Amino acid sequence: MFSRFIPTAEKIIFRHRLAVIVIFCLTTLFMAYSASHLRIDAGFTKLVPMKHEFMKTYVHYQQEFGGANKILVVLAPKKGDIFTPEFFTALQKVTDEIFFLPGVDRSRVISIFTPNARFTEVTEEGFAGGPLVAADFAPNRESLDKVRENLIKSPYVGRLVANDFTAALVKTDLLEIDPQTKKKLNLLEVAKRLENIRQKYQNDNLDIHIIGFAKVMGDITEGASRVVLFFGVAFLVTALLIYFYTLSLRRTGVLLAVALIAVIWQLGLLPLLGFGIDPMGILVPFLVFAIAVSHGIQMISANSAGLFEGKSTLDAAKDSFSALLIPGLTALGTDTIGFATIYLIKIRIIQEMAMTAGIGVAVIILTNLVLLPVILSYVTADEKYRQKLRRKAAIFEPVWHKLSAVASRPVAAVIIGICLLLALLGAWKAGDIKIGDTQAGVPELRPDSRYNRDTAFITKKFSIGVDIMTIFVDGGQPDACVNCNNMLAVDDLEWHMANIPGVHSTMSLAKFLRIANAGWNEGAPKWQILPTNKPSIASCLTFLGSSSGLMSPDGRVMPVYLFTRDHKAETISRIVAAARKYRQQHTPFGEGMKIALMGGNVGVMAATNEEVQASQTPILLYVYGAVILFCLIAFRSIRAVLCILLPLGLVSLLGYSLMAIMGIGLKVNTLPIVALGVGVGVDYGIYIYASFRSILKRGESFRKAYEKTLDITGNGVLVTAFSLAIGVATWIWSPLQFQADMGILLTFLFLVNMLGAVFVLPALAAWLLRGPNTHPAG
Repeated sequence: MFSRFIPTAEKIIFRHRLAVIVIFCLTTLFMAYSASHLRIDAGFTKLVPMKHEFMKTYVHYQQEFGGANKILVVLAPKKGDIFTPEFFTALQKVTDEIFFLPGVDRSRVISIFTPNARFTEVTEEGFAGGPLVAADFAPNRESLDKVRENLIKSPYVGRLVANDFTAALVKTDLLEIDPQTKKKLNLLEVAKRLENIRQKYQNDNLDIHIIGFAKVMGDITEGASRVVLFFGVAFLVTALLIYFYTLSLRRTGVLLAVALIAVIWQLGLLPLLGFGIDPMGILVPFLVFAIAVSHGIQMISANSAGLFEGKSTLDAAKDSFSALLIPGLTALGTDTIGFATIYLIKIRIIQEMAMTAGIGVAVIILTNLVLLPVILSYVTADEKYRQKLRRKAAIFEPVWHKLSAVASRPVAAVIIGICLLLALLGAWKAGDIKIGDTQAGVPELRPDSRYNRDTAFITKKFSIGVDIMTIFVDGGQPDACVNCNNMLAVDDLEWHMANIPGVHSTMSLAKFLRIANAGWNEGAPKWQILPTNKPSIASCLTFLGSSSGLMSPDGRVMPVYLFTRDHKAETISRIVAAARKYRQQHTPFGEGMKIALMGGNVGVMAATNEEVQASQTPILLYVYGAVILFCLIAFRSIRAVLCILLPLGLVSLLGYSLMAIMGIGLKVNTLPIVALGVGVGVDYGIYIYASFRSILKRGESFRKAYEKTLDITGNGVLVTAFSLAIGVATWIWSPLQFQADMGILLTFLFLVNMLGAVFVLPALAAWLLRGPNTHPAG
């Protein structure tokens, strides 16, 4: 099938070498210009599965009740309580600053200074009330005492001010589209403005704590910017190891330049296709560089083998091109299709990562399999360089001879036995992996980061917490809220969910009606029951505006708010399971009402966790399906596929086990990593198998064939694995926890995939392929 394709491709490319180089240079200049227009593109909806049931509910009720993209700015005096003129002056100014931030839903800005924060009290003449802070407020002791009284009469202690009056907050929602520019809201600009507010008002007497999705994206982007430093370190480490491997500055420079060209093309294509780059996907270009280096080293290895045999640079380049074209196309085609299949997951950030990685690997097909051998044909090699190669070969010859013992059946049997044991242990431990977050706060940031410390402070000081899950009760018609049976049903739902472990507190219209009903009866505790008729309910709702968030303006929808203790995976799954079970057991609900799940930031997390859980098996099936397909096309042997596939499967299993041991949850930013690791691992296996099979067909003995394979291909695999592992290991010192976790995971995957290809693949081949004539099947 390939007998005519390879010579034809070789003739066309090497006959027009200069034209190939000129075309690549011009294209690289254009791609570099395009890459200069690449922008960081962060967005809330990109991180969530918009077609999930919960997200459809979220979007449906977002306009009436706000979304999960919130901002909380908390001011806390370092000494004493909030009732000082200086504090109130600062709080009022911060409230105004938040109100005029770009993209803020101004109807949902709330603090004790906004008119939608009101108190209600029972007097001899009935109900009375007003704003928490009067319009004629002046920062003096009398006015401050009056605000304290109003707060005590209101439901906002623990919600807008801390339970011990040592902090107060400003809260709002962000819109997806900036109303002023009519464009997608720039979350990074919002994060910058929030940080400016902190710098402006924080002083020796006042602390400011800020949380919210925009702030998370800002902090992640700031930390991710250091990836340039880590890339520089990895580049230097890779350069040094490649030099010690090639013994040539020119060949080292050519290889690194070609790998960088692949990254430039990848980054340049993204703006042309209408994509930006998300802070969560900032590591993908490094992975493309890693894959380009991996394939480049194989080309350098094959080229050096030709020079070692005394061939000219042109003939060595042609031979390396012909020898590696099919293995390279197989490996890179597998990577490209494997990454493309990840696009099927209905979460936009994963789709963008899949697209970015797929584009990068597709580009490597051109840069590494065409440009690199063409440039190498111009890199001269004198007799002195050939002598260097021979001396290096002589030094490593006894090493490869000893390692080739893994291709003998007795040693292979031991290796396979160890692998079976590792597979059993891996399967046992991998079952402990969690879907979603495994710690409080934002796991992408370090536990001691400013954001996570702010989160802990707010959770400690306020009753509402920062994790909210919303169940929407839809009455189906206006004024459903004044139906007694409906309110009894809402009350029962709230009571049931309040008793689920992990729920800190709850709030609903039914709870408000109990308090208001007691208010109509001189505040007597025995009257804290639900009103039993429409007029009584209507009177209780007299002083409740729709801005309270407890009902829609037409009285049709009544949300039940669940304030959770944290957003850990087990907490979310427990609450969601309880809500689903309750809905199933109470259908129909009330008089024609329905329960819609879920809203709030924890509801969004629940949707994402469920999508990740549903996608983890298909994503691996897609990637491994691509591996099987391309290996079958290239090698036309089931046993060859097994030799390449089984080590990959073991490494994936051990990768999941490592995540479980380290407490890394399977979520949006970690789901693609194991799949991406397969992309690098399969390259090792394909190159080693292709070289092994080619040498065996020359009539070499099984062990001798593998010894030569190690000298030509395995040598390059070892260098690649160690250089890439050392490079990504630098990420462990990143200020971002998820980058540090990825550094550990990728270091593990790079090294263990190398061990699988070098030790496990030949051990399997010794039993699956070795026959009477020692030739591989297919």
